Amino acid sequence: MQAMIETEADLSEVIAGASGPLTVVGGGTRLIGLTAGQVLATEGLSGVRLYEPGALTLVAGAGTPLGEIEALLATEGQALAFEPMDHRGLLGQTGAPSVGGMVAANVSGPRRVKAGACRDFLLGVRFVDGSGRILKNGGRVMKNVTGYDLAKLMAGSFGTLGVLSEVSLKVLPRAETSTSVLIEGLGAADAVRAMGMALGSPFDISAAAHAPIGPEGAATTMLRLEGFQQSVAYRAGRLRDHLREFGSIEIEVSHEKSTDIWRWVRDVQAFHASKGDVWRIVVKPTDGPEVGKRLVERFAAGLVFDQGGGLIWVLVPAGSDARAVLSGIEGHARIERASNETKAKLGVFPRQNALVERLSAGLRAKFDPRGILNPGLMDAL
Repeated sequence: MQAMIETEADLSEVIAGASGPLTVVGGGTRLIGLTAGQVLATEGLSGVRLYEPGALTLVAGAGTPLGEIEALLATEGQALAFEPMDHRGLLGQTGAPSVGGMVAANVSGPRRVKAGACRDFLLGVRFVDGSGRILKNGGRVMKNVTGYDLAKLMAGSFGTLGVLSEVSLKVLPRAETSTSVLIEGLGAADAVRAMGMALGSPFDISAAAHAPIGPEGAATTMLRLEGFQQSVAYRAGRLRDHLREFGSIEIEVSHEKSTDIWRWVRDVQAFHASKGDVWRIVVKPTDGPEVGKRLVERFAAGLVFDQGGGLIWVLVPAGSDARAVLSGIEGHARIERASNETKAKLGVFPRQNALVERLSAGLRAKFDPRGILNPGLMDAL
């Protein structure tokens, strides 16, 4: 059974009157966890409420399709700076990703290494908590936060603290053009070192990734530069010179091909047609090669290193516990794609330390005292 929501008042009424668990769904494209209960769909809370290109500000209902927002921003030469991933191909989902789902999961892409995450561009939110109260935090400018920053708290809470009804975002101008400098044939250790050198250089790299099996089949290290045409061309040449120790680097691609490459990275297209489970592992970039080595030795895993090597997308045989390779290494791992049986056995989200778990429990008790919003979704075994 699905509750139909068309207004914020409807949302409040349904939550206040709920007698059991609620499964919160936006566009239905990022269903990575296990939930049970009445489906609460927010797609009816759709529409751009305010867009001020000069102020770089957009306000939209949580159910607004992300594609609609991106198309509107493109008409003014603007974009979402954090490059949100489209999970549909990886998870085999249909439907349209929503802006509320994007915020609730803090969905961010390759540009995070330069621009920051979704939460860093979140100006404000309206949401309904587990008691049915309508709450508001933040506003339409960056310097408006007093007291608790609930907007940032909601980003990445996966609907366990409240159900978003409206979000306010800062947007940025879209780059005039881009190119990617590609290095072929590097192993993971050299690739992470090259990415670190590039990101630490003055050449303003906006994304850095490595795949042992890249978009065209060879091991490829990918470095993106964005901006004005002449600047991009100059910086690409200087970057090649900066990285000469890694071999002859003569591959520099067009804006169109660069766009395709980073969509491949962003959406983890390498694993779309592959059988097996997909994990998302976050570690220090310098630990990435060792984690990758362990994964290959233990599971013959497929790998894609994003965000300078700090984010590793992992393809392993069904039922495998990829967290096992993190022994002695600081980091965390989350299941992105697996059977319900594997999710129930291993837990989708990693276990936090005792202090964080107590804080999380306290927040949930405050905002969802009845425990009805996506119950168990973020619980670790």
